[in-house]
Amino acid sequence: MTRGLAHEIKNPLSTISLNAQLLSERVDDAPRDEPLSDADRAALHKRVDALRREVERLRGILTDFLTYAGELRLEVQERDVATIVRELGDFFAPQAQHAGVRLRVEIAPAPTRALCDEPHLKQALLNLLLNALQALQGPQGQAAGTGTETKREIVLRTRGAVMEDAPQSPMLAIDVIDTGPGISQEVLARIFDPYFTTKAGGSGLGLPTARRIIEGMGGRLVVATKPGEGTGMSVMLGMAGGTGNGERGTGRKKSE
Repeated sequence: MTRGLAHEIKNPLSTISLNAQLLSERVDDAPRDEPLSDADRAALHKRVDALRREVERLRGILTDFLTYAGELRLEVQERDVATIVRELGDFFAPQAQHAGVRLRVEIAPAPTRALCDEPHLKQALLNLLLNALQALQGPQGQAAGTGTETKREIVLRTRGAVMEDAPQSPMLAIDVIDTGPGISQEVLARIFDPYFTTKAGGSGLGLPTARRIIEGMGGRLVVATKPGEGTGMSVMLGMAGGTGNGERGTGRKKSE
């Protein structure tokens, strides 16, 4: 974790240092007895904007790190997951549409009340949706599908489920399914490693954070993928009124 954080911080710090040096040189070279030209003023603004962007990037890196590594305080209660999923679908739909991806929300007719912490569940699901959206885009935001006939689509749905190792405990599953290129076995083995990412600009903490939150609520995050056909991430939560598949989250970090 420390090695990964140091690596993430090093790049923006280098950019900040370089732009601060260039800004200082530009100020020193500016004429003392006449106002700055429009070109010089624009150049100075450009350096300042670069500094501001990198500072915000550093802030984001540290925020993600603290979210992942800090104490997780959860208030696990009975909630209507259907309402949570609909609200999240409404929130995320414009971003998906802007990227040329169809978001389809499906709510199962089965009971949808489960044990969860609503704000943290939304955070975990949003991380999964962003991951699915990135899987449908190439490095420059282009479609990453396997062919022209492939639909660029994300399905966000609820369904009843039972885990094979706990058939007596009914679960509520929330699936996030994309029609992207899928995940290779080599990458699949590392997707929950902190700071591991195959996407340009990715923090490598989205999926580890999502899994930590879900497990903290006594649930599970299950991954199914097939190269060339897409990936499905399933959040498995204990049904309200039942024992679920684990104890309720205590809010403290569990040992791995």
